Amino acid sequence: MIPMQTEQSTRGTVDAFFNHFGAGEFSALVDLFAEQVDFDVAGASNVPWTGTRSNKKEVSEFFPLFSKYLTAPEEFNLSTIIVDGEHAVATGRNVFGVLATGKKFTNDFAIHFTVSNGKIIRYHMYEDSHAISAAFTA
Repeated sequence: MIPMQTEQSTRGTVDAFFNHFGAGEFSALVDLFAEQVDFDVAGASNVPWTGTRSNKKEVSEFFPLFSKYLTAPEEFNLSTIIVDGEHAVATGRNVFGVLATGKKFTNDFAIHFTVSNGKIIRYHMYEDSHAISAAFTA
């Protein structure tokens, strides 16, 4: 049986992640990550934020990429957060424009978090890489 406090800690960390992300508080958001992290965003090579990262410094360089390449979100909806012990999966949808091309994309996403001792040790984001890649193509 999974201790309730583990699930509460996981949920609290994930809630804090989305609160900081929504407020643009990237320093506070990065503080939620462990020093070493399994961080992966699969996708096309023409999308600037795809790839793997393994430490907090690399994670700190990830989140500012959105405002560098994208418009403010036209839509950002978090649909569901499911927690099972140290694991949480969040699903949602967002709509952004790409600054360089003027194209928009709609992105249904899922993020799998693993939280240990209140820190994110695993972050795997799954998104509509085809739609995003097409929006980055002039």
